[in-house]
Amino acid sequence: MSEIQSGTGRRRLGDPFQKFIKFFSSGSALLMIATAIAVIWANVDHDSYHHFWHSPFGISTEIFSVNMGLMHWINDGLMAIFFFVVGLEIKREFLAGELSSFKQASLPIFAAIGGMVVPIALYMMFGFEGTASKGWGIPMATDIAFSLGILSLLGKRVPLALKVFLTALAIVDDLGAVLVIALFYGGDLNWTYLMVAGLLLIVLTIANLRNIQDLKIYTFLGFIIWYLFLQSGVDGPGSGLHATIAGVLIAFTIPARPKVHINEFLARIKSGLTRFDSVPKSANERVLTDDQLYAINDVEYSVKKVQSPLQYIEHQFHGFISLFVLPLFALANAGVTLIHHGEGSSEVFTTLSLAIAFSLVVGKGLGITFFSWLAVRLGIAVKPKRSSWLSFLGLAFLGGIGFTMSIFIASLGFKGDAELLNQAKIGIFVGSIVAGLFGFYLLKYSLKKDEDQKPITTK
Repeated sequence: MSEIQSGTGRRRLGDPFQKFIKFFSSGSALLMIATAIAVIWANVDHDSYHHFWHSPFGISTEIFSVNMGLMHWINDGLMAIFFFVVGLEIKREFLAGELSSFKQASLPIFAAIGGMVVPIALYMMFGFEGTASKGWGIPMATDIAFSLGILSLLGKRVPLALKVFLTALAIVDDLGAVLVIALFYGGDLNWTYLMVAGLLLIVLTIANLRNIQDLKIYTFLGFIIWYLFLQSGVDGPGSGLHATIAGVLIAFTIPARPKVHINEFLARIKSGLTRFDSVPKSANERVLTDDQLYAINDVEYSVKKVQSPLQYIEHQFHGFISLFVLPLFALANAGVTLIHHGEGSSEVFTTLSLAIAFSLVVGKGLGITFFSWLAVRLGIAVKPKRSSWLSFLGLAFLGGIGFTMSIFIASLGFKGDAELLNQAKIGIFVGSIVAGLFGFYLLKYSLKKDEDQKPITTK
């Protein structure tokens, strides 16, 4: 902990998380705007909203052909890229991040398990039958963009340890959501397609083990794997094992080792600069000599290859995900209908909506906090210093912001039932808003209380 408390250590450990939170907090503003537009559009002109997002769009070549509605392109295509980045984050955290050792990982892992098990149990207690029973996975999800966005509103008052905890918890939560989607929200499978996809994944794994870092190979084979997953349903595209799972599996094959080792980096840079400086200047100082160009190429190679493909891709895609993919997903999927036109009327808030909202708020709040307390009580994990359990409860409520992930699971569970999906969206909206407000104000109060209780030190 001494490194964290020192100025240098704080910069070294804090900067990656500050950048990570900044990316997603800026994206959360766009998410809110996209959501507001979707809700207004769906209620002002319900037919045009749904007609637009379900309008067909196809891509055909001699090798493959895909014809889906715009919403399916977003949910099966762009969200596969989102889950690919999630997979990269999961791999990085387990290799060299906050989940790289049992001592570091135990608290967020236990918290995430509690944040999944308890909401699922509460939802099941409502005793739904038929299609409604498939919604049990909806309240287990955490929206990392919104939760970190709200946390960033509290500024520097939030200890770095709590930011790290919430980030790691959300990543483990994403892993749980991926497993649930893979195991319980797939349709009838065409095993031939999946076996071919599995063989290609083995090829990429071998390439990874041999430290082959040509991203063209991973891109080309990754696209084929995604296509095979998309076509893996017996009833056509999107009816089999969800294509977003392919994104996570491909991410696990991306090399995490750099070509140029960190310990060699400075020496290679200094050597290249020395060579550049020692070369006799050309008669025309505006033109570099061949030896100078070779020295520059060596420096560029070192700079490029000191960053592993995993880190390079993750860094490149964060802005694309938070500023484009997730807002577009919200625009296409968040159009909940509150005003019902035409004959008859429908309840805005139903038992299903209540179950989802209650499970998100109460389930996440109790599950994350209790399982964290249990892990500390059993001696499996250690609670960060100067952080009260009241602060943990505030973080737990922020974990109850399901939104994009919950909507995504709802779209899988209630596929083909527009009424139930609409009710689920209302529950997700209400639960996420209540959880966000509870979490924000409880954290604001508890952090001020924690600061007031800090011992006064004298020099």
